[in-house]
Amino acid sequence: MQGDRTALLSAIAAPMVGMMQQIGIKQQDQAQALVQEVVMPTLTAHYDELLDIQARSFASALGKDDLQAIAAFYATPAGKRLVTVQPQLAQAQLAGTQQWMQSVMPEMQGKLTKAIQAHGWTTGGQPKAR
Repeated sequence: MQGDRTALLSAIAAPMVGMMQQIGIKQQDQAQALVQEVVMPTLTAHYDELLDIQARSFASALGKDDLQAIAAFYATPAGKRLVTVQPQLAQAQLAGTQQWMQSVMPEMQGKLTKAIQAHGWTTGGQPKAR
């Protein structure tokens, strides 16, 4: 995670512009200005806190040998590229998950309705009066 701090933070900038637009700053240039003036300096100032959180998370789930192997991978060119594209991958995965959920939601809603009826429940979770 330490990797190239500048590369990682730079990779985060584009998704942050999108986030600004989602919260109501529709003009691209205004969203970019806010990211450069406020978001990036704030993230940069608190980056070491993120590293600490990540390090503790990794250390609680992985042993020393695994951590050393992971560190060795991140030191390679492929590992460094992975660090720079992780924010884009996370955004793409989130978008894909949302699309997937939307595609299965009609089927799930139909099955939930049938299950609720089969149990004799109302949609409020209470049994129907008999």
